[in-house]
Amino acid sequence: MAKGAVRGLVWGGLLAGLAMFGSMAVGAPATPSAASSTLVTIDLVRPFHTISPWRFVATQGPSVPDPIYSEGGNIPGVVRFCVQATGAGACDTRLAAMPAAAPSLSDLFDDAHALRDARIIYPSGPSGKPLLLLSAASMSSGDGDQVIFTQLLAYDRSRDRFEQIYAHRTGHNNNQDVRFIASGPLQGDVISVEPMSRLPYGYWITVNRLTPDYAYRPVLHYRSATIYNDGNPLAVVDSEMPNIEQRLGLWRPGQPLPVPAAGAHPCAKPHLVRMELWCS
Repeated sequence: MAKGAVRGLVWGGLLAGLAMFGSMAVGAPATPSAASSTLVTIDLVRPFHTISPWRFVATQGPSVPDPIYSEGGNIPGVVRFCVQATGAGACDTRLAAMPAAAPSLSDLFDDAHALRDARIIYPSGPSGKPLLLLSAASMSSGDGDQVIFTQLLAYDRSRDRFEQIYAHRTGHNNNQDVRFIASGPLQGDVISVEPMSRLPYGYWITVNRLTPDYAYRPVLHYRSATIYNDGNPLAVVDSEMPNIEQRLGLWRPGQPLPVPAAGAHPCAKPHLVRMELWCS
């Protein structure tokens, strides 16, 4: 996403926030109703070597009236997440697609209305333990913003259940981002990007790393070199990668610049401008 001017700061500031939980959030419903349509089903037995026949199911209810624009027709229905030990069993009630916001925030955005991602990832490579990555989004606000909730689940074999080991709630239209790094020096890390609300309108960059006991902990938090509306079309994570890797001791000046993966964005002429990566 290109970095544009500041947009929707009221909604962006209202909806943005960090939520780190030691176990899965509370609020998922019971087994999906017959009126719901299935979005995705993931068999968890083989990749996680589970004791019980666990599976993940995401469903979406029927469309509902648009609560913001009374004449706007309907919006997609509520998305529910379900992790269950048997095909006919009850869902684990600790798993929510979109946990409730703070009491001071509007409850219009407490429900998920879109499934953004649901897949198995391997933070330590194909031979390591997998995680279940889930991401959902709320309905959109008047300026196009929405709440996005990303979480990672690990399987606890001693308890035969799945635990939430990373969770981040953020907004959308101020270039916020949560990215799992699948390869390279930062393989397995999760990088989050949050906009600042004061000049010069940069970003807070946070890198979370998986510990040996399978918990994500922050290893880096700093103010970005990248700012709003600077004309750089790279996503903030990509423009900040030299900064991130240097601060973590993984890159130093004189070495080839860490550029986006092939296909992510063309980077014909990588160069730094005040520690921000540019490709043209």
